[in-house]
Amino acid sequence: MKSVIALLVAALIATATAFTGTPLQLTRSTPSARASGSSSLVMRERACDLLGKKANRKARVVTFSHKRIHKVQQVNLQWKRFYSDELGRSVRLRLSTKGIKTVNKYGSIDAAAKKFGVNLTKF
Repeated sequence: MKSVIALLVAALIATATAFTGTPLQLTRSTPSARASGSSSLVMRERACDLLGKKANRKARVVTFSHKRIHKVQQVNLQWKRFYSDELGRSVRLRLSTKGIKTVNKYGSIDAAAKKFGVNLTKF
């Protein structure tokens, strides 16, 4: 009887954990994890690595009949490669177009990262 109860409790725990899902990982996977053969597919948040811009979830569309429909305005993200003089190598960032203009304004990715407090060694 105790084994049946233990089996039911184990089944309940297994079904409860099946529906919890996996949380978003907000950081990039490390190169050592990719070298070890593990999967490099990681769900990333759609945000600018430099400025932290995220999607506007409060946008509305007003139709001809004056219905208000909510929509999501995504950030215009681009993969961009910059050469870092401090690191001595290229860094690949996912930047918004505003972030690319900001890097151009400051002259280098090192100066822009220093201004906004971004650690380039993670990229």
